[in-house]
Amino acid sequence: MLKDITLGQYFPGDSLAHRLDPRTKLLLTVLYIFILFSAKSFVSYGVVALLLIAGIRISGVAPKALVRGLKPILFIICFTAVLNLFYTPGDPVASFWIFTITKQGIFTAFFMVLRITMLIMGTFLLTYTTSPIALTDGLESLLGPLKKLRIPVHELSMIMSIALRMIPTLIEETDKIMSAQKARGADFESGNLFQRAKALVPILVPLFISAFRRADELAVAMECRCYHGGEGRTKLHVLHYQTRDYLVLAAYVVVLAGVVVLARFGL
Repeated sequence: MLKDITLGQYFPGDSLAHRLDPRTKLLLTVLYIFILFSAKSFVSYGVVALLLIAGIRISGVAPKALVRGLKPILFIICFTAVLNLFYTPGDPVASFWIFTITKQGIFTAFFMVLRITMLIMGTFLLTYTTSPIALTDGLESLLGPLKKLRIPVHELSMIMSIALRMIPTLIEETDKIMSAQKARGADFESGNLFQRAKALVPILVPLFISAFRRADELAVAMECRCYHGGEGRTKLHVLHYQTRDYLVLAAYVVVLAGVVVLARFGL
């Protein structure tokens, strides 16, 4: 299960998606979310699905990596579908005990599952095709106007980037701790929910200790390199928008406008 968590991982490549400016990819992710939540019908969801498929093909990321990333939240997806299926009012289709399935509930559950799935897969493409350093630079550049309000944009961007970068590291650390505990006879599979939760205590304690130790080592390393924030710092790679960035942004804006028009006409 832990190996299925792919959030924060970066897959190096030379595709068009990898070469796009990180600011462009952040804006595309925001536009994609707007497009997805503007979809209201099969036609508009089909447009979003085609957009997602095109993004996957252009990025060169294996579809199985995206599907694998859905496994940790499979319970949430199923739970959301069940709630919408049984508790959406409308025209009854079937009924048993205290549960009633309605026609509107079926459509709502289907669209909700589709929306969550495409939302996760689409946003994962951002971290899959953007390195943590590039992501930090892109966030800092986009949030640059907030510096006038004395908001520490550089520090906030770095914190977000470090948090994403540490997710795969902590997952790997957790896997090592679980393997070590199992070698000592620990059982994480049997028992009821409370027994399984109690069995996780020997994992959480060393994991927290390891996380704090890594944080302390990172802070010491930054201090030894005289890090003092973003003021006066220069960049090795200066971000510049290219023609391809404007073209892709324009295409997403057109798709967003098209989906909004489809939703307005009920298509």
